[in-house]
Amino acid sequence: MKRIVILISGRGSNMEAVVRACAAEDWPARVVAVISNRPGAAGLDFARSCGIEAEVVDHRAYADRLTFDQALAAALDRHRPDLVVLAGFMRVLGAGFVQRYEGRLLNIHPSLLPSFPGLHTHQRALQAGCKIAGATVHFVTPELDHGPVVVQAAVPVLPGDDEASLSARVLQAEHQIYPLAIRWFVQGLLQVQEGVVRQTAGEAQQGWFGP
Repeated sequence: MKRIVILISGRGSNMEAVVRACAAEDWPARVVAVISNRPGAAGLDFARSCGIEAEVVDHRAYADRLTFDQALAAALDRHRPDLVVLAGFMRVLGAGFVQRYEGRLLNIHPSLLPSFPGLHTHQRALQAGCKIAGATVHFVTPELDHGPVVVQAAVPVLPGDDEASLSARVLQAEHQIYPLAIRWFVQGLLQVQEGVVRQTAGEAQQGWFGP
């Protein structure tokens, strides 16, 4: 039984999608803890309501990123995770932290990487005149938003879209592909070779969400 720990900073909608899918689809895994860097993160209440251990490692209590990373790693290691899932975790993690969990650290990013890494992805996609947008699940590496891609989902950019409407459409796709990628991981169906991820059962690693 694989042990999953999810890191959040806010409402944790992707965390909720993962927790619900894990239970509904009877994965060979369980979410053993949810950790937030913000004490008021709404997702902590959802975790507790599901009987999942919820705790806070407040980044403001630490002098720098290194000491925060060390405290976060200590909290994680108490739960002995097989997989660490970043679900709206709004802190940049240092190279040492990333290397500590290499190969078992997943993130979801609201763009079709390698396009638009970093912040304000939907605004940047609209400003660039993109006709499609989307989301990417990837393994985390020390280079921000550049790890091996597990699965991607594309959505249309519609006439009249603003940042809020595009964000909502992409988020719906995120809620589909993040649980999918995590299920593949815990089932042992992902293989990484030379920076390329292959789903060994032959399931599609891309999808279209829209008309």
